[in-house]
Amino acid sequence: MTKAEIFDKIADIIADRFEVDRDQINEQLNFKQDLDADSIDFVEFVLELEDTFGAEISDEDAEKLNTIGEVVDYIVAHQGEQK
Repeated sequence: MTKAEIFDKIADIIADRFEVDRDQINEQLNFKQDLDADSIDFVEFVLELEDTFGAEISDEDAEKLNTIGEVVDYIVAHQGEQK
């Protein structure tokens, strides 16, 4: 899966989960600052990412993911890793 395809899937998840206009989602979007995501919102988002992309994201790694771009890069680097 290409980086653009991964970004599109993640953007669709964010648009749906956080009720954000899809056109406003970019790689610099910050979960806490721009989406007002609390820890529960973020955990649910990470679980959905794991289901969507079939990779496990450790709690330690998840804590380092602040922007959409960081999530995309993480998925690109770990795609194909099974839970």
